[in-house]
Amino acid sequence: MTDDADEPNTFEVPIPGAGALAGEISGTGHTVVLLHGLTATRRYVLQGSRGLERQGHRVIAYDARGHGASSPGPSRAAYEYSDLIADLERLLDDLELERCVLAGSSMGAATALAFALASPERVDALVQITPASRGGPSAEPPELEAWDRLAAGLRENGVEGFLKAWNPPVEDRWREAVFTASRQRLEGHHDLGAVADAVEVVPRSSAFDGGLDALRSLELPVLVVASRDSSDPGHPLEVAEAYVERLPDAELAVEDEGHSPLAWQGARLSRTIADFLSRRLPHEGSEAPS
Repeated sequence: MTDDADEPNTFEVPIPGAGALAGEISGTGHTVVLLHGLTATRRYVLQGSRGLERQGHRVIAYDARGHGASSPGPSRAAYEYSDLIADLERLLDDLELERCVLAGSSMGAATALAFALASPERVDALVQITPASRGGPSAEPPELEAWDRLAAGLRENGVEGFLKAWNPPVEDRWREAVFTASRQRLEGHHDLGAVADAVEVVPRSSAFDGGLDALRSLELPVLVVASRDSSDPGHPLEVAEAYVERLPDAELAVEDEGHSPLAWQGARLSRTIADFLSRRLPHEGSEAPS
Protein backbone atom coordinates (compact mmCIF):
# COMPACT_ATOMS: atom_id res chain seq x y z
CA MET A 1 0.00 0.00 0.00
CA THR A 2 1.25 3.47 -0.86
CA ASP A 3 1.50 5.99 2.00
CA ASP A 4 -0.63 9.12 1.73
CA ALA A 5 1.40 12.04 0.39
CA ASP A 6 1.20 14.79 -2.20
CA GLU A 7 1.45 13.63 -5.77
CA PRO A 8 5.05 13.66 -7.04
CA ASN A 9 6.24 15.80 -9.93
CA THR A 10 7.34 13.78 -12.94
CA PHE A 11 10.37 14.54 -15.10
CA GLU A 12 12.39 13.20 -18.01
CA VAL A 13 16.15 13.17 -18.50
CA PRO A 14 17.34 12.73 -22.11
CA ILE A 15 19.53 9.74 -22.97
CA PRO A 16 21.73 10.53 -25.99
CA GLY A 17 20.37 8.59 -28.93
CA ALA A 18 17.86 6.71 -26.82
CA GLY A 19 14.93 8.81 -25.66
CA ALA A 20 14.73 9.60 -21.96
CA LEU A 21 14.73 8.35 -18.39
CA ALA A 22 11.38 8.79 -16.66
CA GLY A 23 11.25 9.76 -13.00
CA GLU A 24 9.49 11.62 -10.23
CA ILE A 25 10.34 14.00 -7.39
CA SER A 26 8.47 14.33 -4.12
CA GLY A 27 9.03 15.90 -0.73
CA THR A 28 11.50 18.52 0.47
CA GLY A 29 14.77 18.33 2.36
CA HIS A 30 18.00 16.41 1.88
CA THR A 31 17.83 14.59 -1.48
CA VAL A 32 17.70 10.79 -1.68
CA VAL A 33 17.92 9.22 -5.15
CA LEU A 34 16.35 5.75 -5.49
CA LEU A 35 17.69 3.15 -7.96
CA HIS A 36 15.72 -0.05 -8.52
CA GLY A 37 16.74 -3.60 -9.37
CA LEU A 38 16.73 -5.63 -12.60
CA THR A 39 13.15 -6.27 -13.91
CA ALA A 40 11.73 -3.79 -11.35
CA THR A 41 10.60 -0.15 -11.65
CA ARG A 42 11.10 2.94 -9.54
CA ARG A 43 8.19 1.99 -7.28
CA TYR A 44 9.97 -1.13 -6.04
CA VAL A 45 12.86 0.34 -4.10
CA LEU A 46 10.64 1.31 -1.15
CA GLN A 47 7.57 -0.68 -2.29
CA GLY A 48 5.51 2.48 -2.73
CA SER A 49 6.23 3.87 0.72
CA ARG A 50 6.47 7.65 1.09
CA GLY A 51 8.00 7.44 4.55
CA LEU A 52 11.21 9.23 3.59
CA GLU A 53 9.25 12.27 2.43
CA ARG A 54 7.39 12.28 5.75
CA GLN A 55 10.72 12.29 7.55
CA GLY A 56 11.84 15.42 5.73
CA HIS A 57 13.60 14.14 2.63
CA ARG A 58 13.32 15.05 -1.01
CA VAL A 59 13.04 11.77 -2.90
CA ILE A 60 13.95 11.30 -6.56
CA ALA A 61 13.06 7.96 -8.13
CA TYR A 62 13.58 6.98 -11.75
CA ASP A 63 13.20 4.00 -14.05
CA ALA A 64 16.46 2.64 -15.41
CA ARG A 65 16.84 2.53 -19.18
CA GLY A 66 14.59 -0.13 -20.69
CA HIS A 67 12.52 -0.38 -17.51
CA GLY A 68 9.18 1.08 -16.48
CA ALA A 69 8.35 4.20 -18.45
CA SER A 70 11.96 4.92 -19.52
CA SER A 71 13.13 4.49 -23.08
CA PRO A 72 15.12 1.44 -24.20
CA GLY A 73 18.83 1.71 -24.71
CA PRO A 74 20.06 2.57 -28.22
CA SER A 75 20.93 -1.10 -28.82
CA ARG A 76 20.23 -4.50 -27.28
CA ALA A 77 23.72 -4.48 -25.77
CA ALA A 78 23.44 -1.03 -24.14
CA TYR A 79 22.62 -2.23 -20.63
CA GLU A 80 26.12 -2.57 -19.22
CA TYR A 81 26.76 -1.13 -15.78
CA SER A 82 28.83 1.53 -17.52
CA ASP A 83 25.62 2.62 -19.29
CA LEU A 84 23.62 2.61 -16.05
CA ILE A 85 26.30 4.58 -14.20
CA ALA A 86 26.47 7.15 -17.00
CA ASP A 87 22.68 7.50 -16.82
CA LEU A 88 22.89 8.18 -13.09
CA GLU A 89 25.55 10.84 -13.61
CA ARG A 90 23.47 12.36 -16.40
CA LEU A 91 20.43 12.48 -14.13
CA LEU A 92 22.32 14.16 -11.28
CA ASP A 93 23.76 16.73 -13.68
CA ASP A 94 20.42 17.39 -15.37
CA LEU A 95 18.72 17.93 -12.00
CA GLU A 96 21.67 20.03 -10.78
CA LEU A 97 22.44 17.78 -7.83
CA GLU A 98 26.01 18.33 -6.67
CA ARG A 99 25.60 15.90 -3.74
CA CYS A 100 22.90 13.51 -2.57
CA VAL A 101 22.19 10.21 -0.86
CA LEU A 102 22.02 7.19 -3.17
CA ALA A 103 19.76 4.30 -2.18
CA GLY A 104 19.79 1.36 -4.55
CA SER A 105 18.34 -2.14 -4.62
CA SER A 106 20.20 -5.07 -6.26
CA MET A 107 21.17 -3.78 -9.75
CA GLY A 108 20.51 -0.28 -8.43
CA ALA A 109 22.72 -1.00 -5.43
CA ALA A 110 25.60 -1.98 -7.71
CA THR A 111 25.06 1.09 -9.88
CA ALA A 112 25.02 3.40 -6.85
CA LEU A 113 28.09 1.74 -5.32
CA ALA A 114 30.07 1.95 -8.55
CA PHE A 115 29.16 5.62 -8.91
CA ALA A 116 30.18 6.31 -5.30
CA LEU A 117 33.52 4.56 -5.80
CA ALA A 118 34.21 6.71 -8.87
CA SER A 119 32.76 9.99 -7.55
CA PRO A 120 32.65 9.91 -3.74
CA GLU A 121 32.60 13.71 -3.58
CA ARG A 122 29.05 13.65 -4.96
CA VAL A 123 27.61 11.18 -2.44
CA ASP A 124 26.69 12.07 1.16
CA ALA A 125 25.70 8.56 2.16
CA LEU A 126 24.91 5.24 0.52
CA VAL A 127 22.14 2.70 1.10
CA GLN A 128 22.74 -0.77 -0.32
CA ILE A 129 19.51 -2.80 -0.36
CA THR A 130 20.06 -6.54 -0.97
CA PRO A 131 23.40 -6.11 -2.76
CA ALA A 132 24.65 -9.04 -4.83
CA SER A 133 27.54 -7.63 -6.86
CA ARG A 134 31.13 -8.60 -6.10
CA GLY A 135 32.27 -6.18 -8.77
CA GLY A 136 32.59 -8.47 -11.74
CA PRO A 137 29.86 -10.29 -13.70
CA SER A 138 27.19 -11.39 -11.25
CA ALA A 139 26.50 -14.86 -12.64
CA GLU A 140 28.40 -18.04 -13.49
CA PRO A 141 27.66 -19.92 -16.77
CA PRO A 142 24.78 -22.04 -15.37
CA GLU A 143 23.20 -18.91 -13.91
CA LEU A 144 23.65 -17.08 -17.20
CA GLU A 145 21.75 -19.86 -18.94
CA ALA A 146 18.92 -19.35 -16.44
CA TRP A 147 18.90 -15.61 -17.11
CA ASP A 148 18.81 -16.28 -20.85
CA ARG A 149 15.78 -18.58 -20.39
CA LEU A 150 14.02 -15.81 -18.52
CA ALA A 151 14.81 -13.32 -21.28
CA ALA A 152 13.55 -15.74 -23.95
CA GLY A 153 10.37 -16.42 -21.99
CA LEU A 154 9.77 -12.68 -21.61
CA ARG A 155 10.27 -12.02 -25.34
CA GLU A 156 8.15 -14.93 -26.49
CA ASN A 157 5.29 -14.95 -24.00
CA GLY A 158 5.55 -11.81 -21.90
CA VAL A 159 5.09 -11.88 -18.14
CA GLU A 160 3.66 -15.42 -18.15
CA GLY A 161 6.62 -16.65 -20.19
CA PHE A 162 9.06 -15.17 -17.68
CA LEU A 163 7.28 -16.70 -14.69
CA LYS A 164 7.00 -20.10 -16.36
CA ALA A 165 10.76 -20.12 -17.01
CA TRP A 166 11.57 -19.08 -13.44
CA ASN A 167 12.25 -21.50 -10.60
CA PRO A 168 13.73 -19.48 -7.72
CA PRO A 169 15.33 -21.68 -5.04
CA VAL A 170 13.31 -20.20 -2.17
CA GLU A 171 11.61 -22.04 0.67
CA ASP A 172 8.02 -23.07 -0.11
CA ARG A 173 6.52 -20.60 2.37
CA TRP A 174 7.97 -17.68 0.38
CA ARG A 175 7.17 -18.84 -3.17
CA GLU A 176 3.71 -17.33 -3.50
CA ALA A 177 4.88 -13.94 -2.24
CA VAL A 178 7.93 -14.01 -4.54
CA PHE A 179 5.87 -14.85 -7.64
CA THR A 180 3.15 -12.31 -6.80
CA ALA A 181 5.71 -9.54 -6.33
CA SER A 182 7.53 -10.49 -9.53
CA ARG A 183 4.30 -10.44 -11.55
CA GLN A 184 3.45 -6.99 -10.21
CA ARG A 185 6.91 -5.64 -11.06
CA LEU A 186 6.88 -7.04 -14.58
CA GLU A 187 3.43 -5.67 -15.34
CA GLY A 188 4.77 -2.14 -14.76
CA HIS A 189 6.97 -2.04 -17.88
CA HIS A 190 6.17 -0.32 -21.16
CA ASP A 191 8.62 -2.44 -23.20
CA LEU A 192 9.14 -6.04 -22.11
CA GLY A 193 11.55 -6.62 -25.00
CA ALA A 194 13.87 -3.98 -23.55
CA VAL A 195 13.64 -5.61 -20.12
CA ALA A 196 14.59 -8.92 -21.76
CA ASP A 197 17.66 -7.24 -23.28
CA ALA A 198 18.65 -5.96 -19.84
CA VAL A 199 18.11 -9.43 -18.33
CA GLU A 200 20.66 -10.83 -20.78
CA VAL A 201 23.25 -8.07 -20.42
CA VAL A 202 23.30 -6.96 -16.78
CA PRO A 203 24.34 -10.32 -15.24
CA ARG A 204 27.27 -10.44 -17.69
CA SER A 205 28.41 -6.91 -16.87
CA SER A 206 31.03 -5.74 -14.37
CA ALA A 207 29.95 -2.98 -11.99
CA PHE A 208 33.35 -1.97 -10.60
CA ASP A 209 36.98 -3.06 -10.67
CA GLY A 210 39.00 -4.55 -7.84
CA GLY A 211 36.44 -6.94 -6.42
CA LEU A 212 35.09 -6.57 -2.90
CA ASP A 213 38.37 -5.14 -1.63
CA ALA A 214 37.61 -1.99 -3.65
CA LEU A 215 35.04 -1.19 -0.94
CA ARG A 216 37.81 -0.50 1.59
CA SER A 217 38.49 2.85 -0.08
CA LEU A 218 34.95 4.20 0.30
CA GLU A 219 34.97 6.63 3.24
CA LEU A 220 31.21 7.24 3.32
CA PRO A 221 28.45 6.23 5.74
CA VAL A 222 26.79 3.13 4.27
CA LEU A 223 23.67 1.26 5.35
CA VAL A 224 23.54 -2.32 4.04
CA VAL A 225 20.07 -3.87 4.07
CA ALA A 226 20.27 -7.64 3.68
CA SER A 227 17.79 -10.49 3.32
CA ARG A 228 18.20 -14.01 4.63
CA ASP A 229 18.84 -16.71 2.05
CA SER A 230 15.67 -18.70 2.79
CA SER A 231 13.57 -15.98 1.17
CA ASP A 232 16.04 -14.31 -1.20
CA PRO A 233 18.98 -16.56 -2.16
CA GLY A 234 19.68 -14.43 -5.24
CA HIS A 235 21.03 -11.74 -2.91
CA PRO A 236 23.18 -13.78 -0.51
CA LEU A 237 23.46 -12.64 3.07
CA GLU A 238 27.18 -13.42 2.90
CA VAL A 239 27.64 -10.71 0.25
CA ALA A 240 25.97 -8.10 2.46
CA GLU A 241 28.11 -9.21 5.39
CA ALA A 242 31.24 -9.00 3.21
CA TYR A 243 30.29 -5.41 2.32
CA VAL A 244 30.00 -4.45 5.98
CA GLU A 245 33.29 -6.16 6.79
CA ARG A 246 35.18 -4.18 4.13
CA LEU A 247 33.46 -0.79 4.12
CA PRO A 248 35.13 1.54 6.65
CA ASP A 249 31.86 3.03 7.92
CA ALA A 250 28.97 0.61 7.43
CA GLU A 251 25.94 -0.70 9.32
CA LEU A 252 23.99 -3.90 8.62
CA ALA A 253 20.21 -4.23 8.87
CA VAL A 254 18.54 -7.63 8.36
CA GLU A 255 15.26 -9.18 9.45
CA ASP A 256 15.09 -11.73 12.25
CA GLU A 257 15.10 -15.41 11.30
CA GLY A 258 11.73 -16.54 9.96
CA HIS A 259 10.40 -13.03 9.36
CA SER A 260 9.52 -11.37 6.07
CA PRO A 261 12.55 -9.61 4.54
CA LEU A 262 13.06 -6.00 5.54
CA ALA A 263 13.53 -5.14 1.85
CA TRP A 264 9.93 -6.25 1.18
CA GLN A 265 8.43 -4.00 3.88
CA GLY A 266 8.36 -0.51 2.39
CA ALA A 267 7.23 1.43 5.45
CA ARG A 268 9.65 -0.34 7.79
CA LEU A 269 12.49 -0.05 5.29
CA SER A 270 11.81 3.68 4.93
CA ARG A 271 11.94 4.11 8.71
CA THR A 272 15.21 2.18 8.87
CA ILE A 273 16.76 4.39 6.19
CA ALA A 274 15.38 7.59 7.74
CA ASP A 275 16.83 6.64 11.13
CA PHE A 276 20.22 5.93 9.56
CA LEU A 277 20.22 9.26 7.71
CA SER A 278 19.12 11.20 10.79
CA ARG A 279 22.19 9.89 12.60
CA ARG A 280 24.73 10.03 9.79
CA LEU A 281 23.98 13.04 7.60
CA PRO A 282 25.51 16.41 8.53
CA HIS A 283 22.99 18.66 10.27
CA GLU A 284 22.00 21.94 8.70
CA GLY A 285 24.74 24.48 9.14
CA SER A 286 27.50 21.91 9.61
CA GLU A 287 30.10 21.06 7.02
CA ALA A 288 29.52 18.17 4.63
CA PRO A 289 31.94 15.25 5.02
CA SER A 290 35.12 15.76 3.00
